[in-house]
Amino acid sequence: AGVGDLILTCTGGLSRNHTVGKKIGEGMKLKEILSEMHMVAEGVKTSKSVYNLSRKLDVEMPISHEMYHILYDDLSPKEALHRLMTRGLKNELDEL
Repeated sequence: AGVGDLILTCTGGLSRNHTVGKKIGEGMKLKEILSEMHMVAEGVKTSKSVYNLSRKLDVEMPISHEMYHILYDDLSPKEALHRLMTRGLKNELDEL
């Protein structure tokens, strides 16, 4: 299940999460996408949970945070990518 789900999400048109991501990339808003789907895309709610938990635990998760802002704050994917690519460099192992 786990690896198969990941592969389908990344490559398959049958994946609900893939469908949401593709439509976001085409410029549609989340509310409009979800109203058309009539099915649950688990990644949408999961992104909110991950965002909230990472803030509560003070864990830096920049990719997850940008996904949250794309889905819930109407941040454009282009702007999210720019923010990720221009964030300050740091050694990720310093915090271990």
